[in-house]
Amino acid sequence: MDREILIREMTVEDVDAVAAMERENFTAPWKKEDFADIIDKVDRGCVVAQKAGEIIGCVVYHNIVGDVDITNVQVKEGFRGQGIATGLMEAAMEKARAIGGTSFTLEVRESNLAAKTLYGSLGFVQEGIRRGFYEDPREDAVIMWLR
Repeated sequence: MDREILIREMTVEDVDAVAAMERENFTAPWKKEDFADIIDKVDRGCVVAQKAGEIIGCVVYHNIVGDVDITNVQVKEGFRGQGIATGLMEAAMEKARAIGGTSFTLEVRESNLAAKTLYGSLGFVQEGIRRGFYEDPREDAVIMWLR
């Protein structure tokens, strides 16, 4: 990963940029308020990747009694394939462990081979399928766990 990329916790100043990136990346994006609601919560967080002042990625996590749900992983187009998502995932998992997280789960589109490869490289394994989980387009979700 580029040494000029800073990975840090999201701040209130980042919310607009994160929400704009979300709208660019997803057909059913989270709202700005969804990201703002994460700030200063003890059981959840968001780490962002920043380069030259621009937010270029994020990972959102939520610790539920030791099981950490990775709820949002994204990297801006043009910055993908550079190890940024790996760095973000590692940082988010470290922060989640610091608040009691011991196992991790996430859903990923069945067709998203790049993401499934990334998660597999971090030790996640497929444990199930949620039929028709995603919309626009309709697609199954692969449920992955790192225990």
